[in-house]
Amino acid sequence: MFLKRHQVRKDGKQHVYYSLSESIRVGRDRVVQRRLLNLGELNTTQMEGWQRMIEVIEENGAAQQMRLFTDREGQAPAEADRFNAEVLLSTLQVRRPRSFGAPWVGCRMWQELELDEFWSERLADHRGPVEWAKVLELLAVNRLCAPGSELSVHERWFGQTAMDVLLGCDARVAGKDRLYRALDKAVEHKDALLAHLQGRWQNLFAADCQILLYDLTSTYFEGAAEEVPKAKRGYSRDHRPDCVQVLVALVVSSEGFPLCYEVFEGNRNDVTTLEEVLEKIETKYGCKGRVWVFDRGIVSEENLEQLRARGAAYLVGTPKRLLQEFEQDLLDGEWQEVSGREGVKVQLLERGGETYVLARSAARASKESSMRRRQLVAFHRDLRALSASVSAGRLKQTEQILLRLGRLHERYASMRSYLADCRLDRGSAGRLRLTWRWHKERLRHARLRDGAYLLRTNLDPMEPECLWQQYIQLTEVESAFRCLKSELSLRPIWHRIERRVEAHILVAFLGYCLWVCLKHRLKAIAGSLTPARLLDAFQSIQLVEVWFQLRDGRQLCLPRITQPEKAQALLLAQLGWELPEQPPPRIYPAQVT
Repeated sequence: MFLKRHQVRKDGKQHVYYSLSESIRVGRDRVVQRRLLNLGELNTTQMEGWQRMIEVIEENGAAQQMRLFTDREGQAPAEADRFNAEVLLSTLQVRRPRSFGAPWVGCRMWQELELDEFWSERLADHRGPVEWAKVLELLAVNRLCAPGSELSVHERWFGQTAMDVLLGCDARVAGKDRLYRALDKAVEHKDALLAHLQGRWQNLFAADCQILLYDLTSTYFEGAAEEVPKAKRGYSRDHRPDCVQVLVALVVSSEGFPLCYEVFEGNRNDVTTLEEVLEKIETKYGCKGRVWVFDRGIVSEENLEQLRARGAAYLVGTPKRLLQEFEQDLLDGEWQEVSGREGVKVQLLERGGETYVLARSAARASKESSMRRRQLVAFHRDLRALSASVSAGRLKQTEQILLRLGRLHERYASMRSYLADCRLDRGSAGRLRLTWRWHKERLRHARLRDGAYLLRTNLDPMEPECLWQQYIQLTEVESAFRCLKSELSLRPIWHRIERRVEAHILVAFLGYCLWVCLKHRLKAIAGSLTPARLLDAFQSIQLVEVWFQLRDGRQLCLPRITQPEKAQALLLAQLGWELPEQPPPRIYPAQVT
């Protein structure tokens, strides 16, 4: 075995790497070299340390003093430059492979947002062996890379990653009590955190915070959560009406940068939440001159009047029932195509001093029509089956028939309005019969409104296409909720203390900030590359420990970051990142295993 030197020229700079290799004779006159381990790029200090510590041992066991880097200057070593530590290469072992790449990306995003400095300043009195800022960094990076509970971080995830090296801490940073206490300390600094993040979004990405997108979602609890006052049963976006929940309101910029969030009771009506969020935004950033964009679930005349009184503009969706007032425009209006959006048409209308944008999407119309048709066909089929049972005499009791009919009305609640008449009477033969007819006029109006929706604004008149483009940015909030719930595992909540519930949402919010920062870094080099794909690609970059036994009984440990593959190296080059330097070698007593 021997150490081999490799020279690589990259970006006009010469790089020198070393690997552990061995020569294998594969024929009478042919010897090939096989690379066993990449050792990476070594700085001068590390090279001199190797020269002083390591001695190569021949396979026959005879010790031979050799210089490992004789090709560095093309000169033979001086007699005084001898090694005093004999390494048995036959004892080579590779231990503790741990994930390095993905956690390193998370820590890099944490530093780019200067959250290390923010939390170090806010939580300076750590009163323990580890800074609270590093505990929070551990929790946020875990939420980004492999979201799990605090107990999971303590028992499994921390030991499977190189977070101890990245944080410069030992395993005490992942102590169970330390993790939970960090949650308790973080919540009170929420407002300062939001102000800090807005400054970072503007400094890093020149974020425009004039257009504010607002929406709500719910996240449910596993268990009763009796000690959490905000945990209530309400309308569940997670389709878990059996669980108590809280509402999470989120405000993001038009580019998706999170600016503010609030937690409300699970049974709170969406319409009633806007006033509190307006107060928060006005206190932090001011409200005058900003444009609020939100969906019809938050629209009420009182909310719009509040926005007008605060000097803010709005662009909102409207309840679908208002489309009845614009049926003539749906038929005869002057539509214009939205550039870059096939099948989307818009038109601008003036009503009562406000501007309305009437929009229609062919794809949405097809979807809504198919959904209604499927429901109507199923409703009609079940009505015919019930009618056949009544006519055949299998159902004779009126109460029983009406009960079955009520169940059908409950199952197809959204289709009942299209049923003009449904009655149970007796025919000419005196037998019970069930008859019904459909409301054809309502079905015609429904087909006319398929794919159409109405927007309302107090902005100065502009092209309807521009207004529609602004409104459609609400997908950024929906994307944020999908990320929080799926990639970052905001749901379900297992905590039973209100302060810890708030902290759980705060840590998920921090993880989402890291996600957004990474997303916009990737957007500059490859629009289709998502943070999830990058983190998955970097999972294979690991930190391993190369162990040798010394002749004097001690053990030499060489922590090594594995060399990136071609695709990973390309990503690093495009992002302008470089992996950290290889950690220095360490020597342990003989009893260390």
